[in-house]
Amino acid sequence: MLIDSSTVSTRMSALIRRESAARGTDFLAAPVSGNPKVIAAGKLTVAVTGPREVFGRVEPLLALLGRGVTYVGEGEVARLVKIAHNVFLGVVTQSLAEITVLAEKGGVSRVAFLEFLNDSVLGSDYTRYKSPALVNLDFTPTFTMPLLRKDLDLGLSAARELEVPMPLAAATAQLVAGAIGAGHVEEDFATLILEQARNSGITPASR
Repeated sequence: MLIDSSTVSTRMSALIRRESAARGTDFLAAPVSGNPKVIAAGKLTVAVTGPREVFGRVEPLLALLGRGVTYVGEGEVARLVKIAHNVFLGVVTQSLAEITVLAEKGGVSRVAFLEFLNDSVLGSDYTRYKSPALVNLDFTPTFTMPLLRKDLDLGLSAARELEVPMPLAAATAQLVAGAIGAGHVEEDFATLILEQARNSGITPASR
């Protein structure tokens, strides 16, 4: 049995499935959501596709990885689930950078703005998790800009195949490409806030 947790296109996943079948190997696509800190906290989530019977045999093992294992169907749709997830990750982070820079340029500290946001109905585990990086301008990598660009490209490619307009994702992909062109390659993708600040004519204040 082969369980593949990489984030690749549905086309590549189907190729791996065919090659596995040719070798008599059961195959599950099982992409995950979570960086090493999330894994250490036991909060990894997994989306799985493939034969239901095969999934049933390994579900208890996959459940050990984190807090959620979701069987999403046959074929390769788990890849689409993960790609859609990461597209949302990029769009949300760019939006978070935009509103934080807006508040800061208007005279509100990042720490005060994000404290308010995180206590509001729009606060989430993710905004609270990402706030220290945005407040302290600490871009120790958890997920780099080139990886985000790869997933945005996969999402936009799937959107073209399925005839789904994704204007926000397309705009975010362009901003990510610009950030990479500006040299943000090895840092965490939260450096989107630096490019947003630069485009807004400010230098983010040190905390």
